[in-house]
Amino acid sequence: MFVLVVGSGVAALTSNRTVPVSTIGPEGVAMTNAPLLTSASSSATGAPVDGVTCRTEKNEVVKYHVHVHLAIFVHGVQKSVPGGVGITKPYLTEHLSSGTFIDVGIYDCLYWLHTHVADGIIHVESPTKQSFTLGQFFDVWRQPLSSNQVGPAHGKVVVYSNGRLMTGNPRNVLLPPGGDLQIDVGSPIVAFQPFTFHVTGLCGQGTSGCAAPTKK
Repeated sequence: MFVLVVGSGVAALTSNRTVPVSTIGPEGVAMTNAPLLTSASSSATGAPVDGVTCRTEKNEVVKYHVHVHLAIFVHGVQKSVPGGVGITKPYLTEHLSSGTFIDVGIYDCLYWLHTHVADGIIHVESPTKQSFTLGQFFDVWRQPLSSNQVGPAHGKVVVYSNGRLMTGNPRNVLLPPGGDLQIDVGSPIVAFQPFTFHVTGLCGQGTSGCAAPTKK
């Protein structure tokens, strides 16, 4: 497991945090009732962002399809990543008994990095197997990410990847296929909260190469 610490000095880890009660959402993944960190951007135009392309359902075959879970805590309180990141508007919105699922419309596009549900699952769907970073996801989200800011939240930033404390620029942290990222902003720093999800339940019909390596 790993965590990213940026800047000098790290506050003590704590198990005191606010983690809302969870339910099972549309992707078969546990969801919390935590408030959104911020909404999905309405300014996505479909133009390439930081090397990430926006594809339509008709113009590109997905050869590489994996998933990453991202949890965010701001001053010890959990915040949700919204559904619809990396999907151009107007959305195709499905209101299901288990929650809201956001997908791409027939004339719109979704970026290789995107979310469908506010459950923290980032979908990585690209034409070739390649590595992506946390910075690229935040650029697609059109939110700032630095050593002292995550979206609208300010404070010292700590990042865990599969439980391991990372060092360096948070933007450079790789999205671990099938893995688990946690960002803490400010204090208290929340000890890494492992999250388990089943990749097979997230692979849509007709996708190709939807698999994730076993976490180490």
